[in-house]
Amino acid sequence: VSSTLSGLSGELKGTFYPLTGMSKEVQQKLIDDHFLFKEGDRFLQTANACRFWPTGRGIFHNDDKTFLVWVNEEDHLRIISMQMGG
Repeated sequence: VSSTLSGLSGELKGTFYPLTGMSKEVQQKLIDDHFLFKEGDRFLQTANACRFWPTGRGIFHNDDKTFLVWVNEEDHLRIISMQMGG
């Protein structure tokens, strides 16, 4: 998934940020942009949906920050499209 997302071009061209090994600077930037998801709540933990956190999880956004993909947050993929005023 990460290599496919990183290979996008045009207005979808962007960067994939794996949660594993993420620097504090990148983490803070993603928090400031309201893009970073957190480890699951007690219900997800009870359902065993947070196993091996943060391995295999990441965030992709395009350069314009209008297209966002959360990888293995709660769903396998959560694709988000954003626009001003929407």
